[in-house]
Amino acid sequence: MQITPYLFLDGRCEEAIEFYKKTLSAKVVMLMRFKEAPDQSMISPGAADKIMHASLTIGGSDLMLSDGRNSGHPEFKGSALSLNPKDEAEADRLFAALGEGGQVQMPIGKTFFSRRFGMVADKFGVSWMINVAT
Repeated sequence: MQITPYLFLDGRCEEAIEFYKKTLSAKVVMLMRFKEAPDQSMISPGAADKIMHASLTIGGSDLMLSDGRNSGHPEFKGSALSLNPKDEAEADRLFAALGEGGQVQMPIGKTFFSRRFGMVADKFGVSWMINVAT
């Protein structure tokens, strides 16, 4: 069994996909807009062009995303996505790229458990942990 994270971005899904393509070399595997859904009765007004479901691959992992109900108030509390780059230089690059417009939660640096570790929330409020294994 595999666990796949699913992010609901409340109207900013397309922007997030482009950001993750740029910062994490994400590849879009599937993307469906609300206007493509067979049952149009459940779609919020003005949401036709928003993303109902998208699937990305980042490295060897899957990430799913959606605009959800487009309430405009996404909250990502109590969770984080973890990236495990191969070396310190890649860790620093990822940390800086994800932190652009976001907020550092723990500066990246050497820890007792990692050659390089840091935590950052991206501009969408998604928390990321960057960890280079010792």
